[in-house]
Amino acid sequence: MKKYSVMKSMSMHPKKGKRTILEMTQILKRHGYCTLGEAFNRLDFSSAIQDIRRFNYVVKLLQLIAKSQLTSLSGVAQKNYFNILDKIVQKVLDDHHNPRLIKDLLQDLSSTLCILIRGVGKSVLVGNINIWICRLETILTWQQQLQDLQMTKQVNNGLTLSDLPLHMLNNILYRFSDGWDIITLGQVTPTLYMLSEDRQLWKKLCQYHFAEKQFCRHLILSEKGHIEWKLMYFALQKHYPAKEQYGDTLHFCRHCSILFWKDSGHPCTAADPDSCFTPVSPQHFIDLFKF
Repeated sequence: MKKYSVMKSMSMHPKKGKRTILEMTQILKRHGYCTLGEAFNRLDFSSAIQDIRRFNYVVKLLQLIAKSQLTSLSGVAQKNYFNILDKIVQKVLDDHHNPRLIKDLLQDLSSTLCILIRGVGKSVLVGNINIWICRLETILTWQQQLQDLQMTKQVNNGLTLSDLPLHMLNNILYRFSDGWDIITLGQVTPTLYMLSEDRQLWKKLCQYHFAEKQFCRHLILSEKGHIEWKLMYFALQKHYPAKEQYGDTLHFCRHCSILFWKDSGHPCTAADPDSCFTPVSPQHFIDLFKF
């Protein structure tokens, strides 16, 4: 169902001047984007992770590759993949930015590698098996380093979260689109915990990510008959993909037939460039190289 929805969202009627995923793939191949590895090099994902707006996008892309596309990578692409991953881990260890996201990526990657290594002979792994074992050991080391990561306490005599009025704290919580971020912030102070447990907050989060018909299939009621929106959010998350948000995403220009980061833009010669741009999510990007 998920794959169908992805393909449907990217399928575009030719009479409207738009392109299907297959057509986009053929165009990209003519411009040198033949494999995931080549796309890595051309789009410079290694530098993209230094931009906080693109960081989550690249991490999500690497996670999708870890789950299903690892064996499709060439030897050069594998090396590039793990080089980028190494930079991501070191960045998180240095600035403590979103360690949970990287932990999830490493968990998926280690699970995939364990299955592939145990099934050598049944599956295709490019390169010497000892190289993959060393990579798995490196991943386990990274996981331990992230597990041991300690947030340094900042000494600041200025304004803190505790000094903000309740309505401002509540407004901050309503800005989050990830339930785990809300829970994490709620652990900072008793006041934030109280605000993070608000039913209306979790209701809004459910309505943002999921459709009403999905609520009906996974309805969770309290003993008093009230909807348990917080429990609903995590139950729905297990069954349906949540809406993804990124500060900056890759876009495809139908007029120039190129991929580019939206915030960087590109010198498009179309009369109305914005009408030619199609956003490319991490999953869409993976699909472009499946043909």
